Amino acid sequence: MPSKGIDRYLVKPGSKFEMASVDTSEKTLWEDLTKDDHEATYDMLRDELQHLQKVLYAQQKHRVLVVIQAMDTGGKDGCIKHVFSRIDPQGINVHSFKKPSEEELAHDFLWRVHPHVPRNGQLVIFNRSHYEDILAVRVKKLFPDEVWKRRYRHVVEFERMLAEEGTTIIKIFLHISKDEQKKRLEARLENPAKHWKFNPDDLQDRARWGDFMHAYEDLIGKTSTECAPWYVIPADRKWYRNLCVANLMVEKLRSLKMEFPHPTWDPATVRVED
Repeated sequence: MPSKGIDRYLVKPGSKFEMASVDTSEKTLWEDLTKDDHEATYDMLRDELQHLQKVLYAQQKHRVLVVIQAMDTGGKDGCIKHVFSRIDPQGINVHSFKKPSEEELAHDFLWRVHPHVPRNGQLVIFNRSHYEDILAVRVKKLFPDEVWKRRYRHVVEFERMLAEEGTTIIKIFLHISKDEQKKRLEARLENPAKHWKFNPDDLQDRARWGDFMHAYEDLIGKTSTECAPWYVIPADRKWYRNLCVANLMVEKLRSLKMEFPHPTWDPATVRVED
């Protein structure tokens, strides 16, 4: 399947980024397709992603780290659930970063992150990430400004080290509008089966929407690098979000030019006896 120009959503390293430059309800890359075509294309992308992950796992040569960030209700869980649903559980790990524990706070902020990066042959997804230790600290004023300001340099150097050691890093920000967040929060309140997903603290973060958007603009602009660039994906439309992320994953894994390992023995000489 040909690429659909997903670099449209790439934040060019060294450039100034503005959230307003990405329309959260955009469907440009796939608007020429019917609903049936969307579904067929999505199925093909997930099939190819499944195949590429099998080669990744078999070859045991590359490591892939996917970082997914978003505002509350931005679709992190849903995106991971749907886009990666066909991946063999042996070769994938999803790690969610919650509020740091007392033990984690007693160490440097990357101490809790490093043990979860991928090993050879593994695909790891961070549902939220080390970037929370910049965003939350900055917006909620948890520590003095000099703390989060120096962390930009720390995460850039951390990711550069991972990349130079063989990790492919794919960073995704799922961009939703404030109006769409309101709809999703209300849907959680109206559905008892979704009450567990609602946290009153989310409303406090919503009240700081402008502060978070400004913090994200700054963060994405300063930490989108050649070895670990950011992609800002329109996420108001869930089907479009999933297609874009699936397309991005396939494109990135294709670029590794992987192949199943060749046996060190001759298959033609092996016979399985009755």
